[in-house]
Amino acid sequence: MESKSDMKASELVLAPDGSLYHIHLSSSTLADKVLLVGDPGRVDMFKEIFDSVEHESFNREMHALTGCYHGTRMTALSTGMGCDNIDIVMTELDAALHVENGKWNDSCDRRLQVVRIGTSGSLQAEVDCGSHVASRYAIGLDGLMNYYREWDTPLPAMDQSFMVHMGLNRRLAQPYCVEGSPSLLGSVGMGMHHGITATAPGFYGPQGRTIRLHPAIKDLNEKLASFEWKDGGGNLRITNFEMETSAIYGFSHMMGHDALTVCLIIANRPRGTFLNDYHPQMRQLVGTVVERLV
Repeated sequence: MESKSDMKASELVLAPDGSLYHIHLSSSTLADKVLLVGDPGRVDMFKEIFDSVEHESFNREMHALTGCYHGTRMTALSTGMGCDNIDIVMTELDAALHVENGKWNDSCDRRLQVVRIGTSGSLQAEVDCGSHVASRYAIGLDGLMNYYREWDTPLPAMDQSFMVHMGLNRRLAQPYCVEGSPSLLGSVGMGMHHGITATAPGFYGPQGRTIRLHPAIKDLNEKLASFEWKDGGGNLRITNFEMETSAIYGFSHMMGHDALTVCLIIANRPRGTFLNDYHPQMRQLVGTVVERLV
């Protein structure tokens, strides 16, 4: 990495206390195990689980909490919705490791374990509401990684296979494929559905929903659901649709961190069903992930 010791204040943006501007975390308040959730209110669940809390901060949709569970230090952080927020969160999490006294430290060798605990919609009829899905791969329909020079397209054959299968219009962002952490998949995702997660840049048209306006891609969900990718684990299909995973995996790949997404399925798109009160199941999933990280 090129030296950033002379980075301008307008580039490395810090809060008055020296923490990163949006997430309000610093090298000392950020644990190496990071739990990401979308909803700021969901961070309160970790207060009920952690044995102790050493740091808490709030800024816009970002609620940060660092504490210990059975002797293991963890940080829970809300991201809000969408890959644009993940651009901020992942960049600042990595930067928090490197910034000391307002200056960049190139010698930092800390490696984060980042687990997103989210909600998602299933694209496969057999992955029903209430199921847990661990994302072996992510396919980004958002195009965010293409804005970074360091992006090196780690799975070009999968990229090409997906492009051919979908026949996407050139007006749309170029998709990208990226793998999650195999070690976290094995330890945190054991016993869950494993598959490919498609990350959309929106909730309605980009996920094939018609309200007043119509999606540009006809039969989007059906095309996604029929895509298959063969790897050492067999034939994998796109199991679910959400809005953050591809960016989390992409930044982790470029920055040298480990990442995994586990989602509670609250909607089954082929069946047209929805789990209205999913909070008990989410509490259970949060507890399972925290226990497995320890």
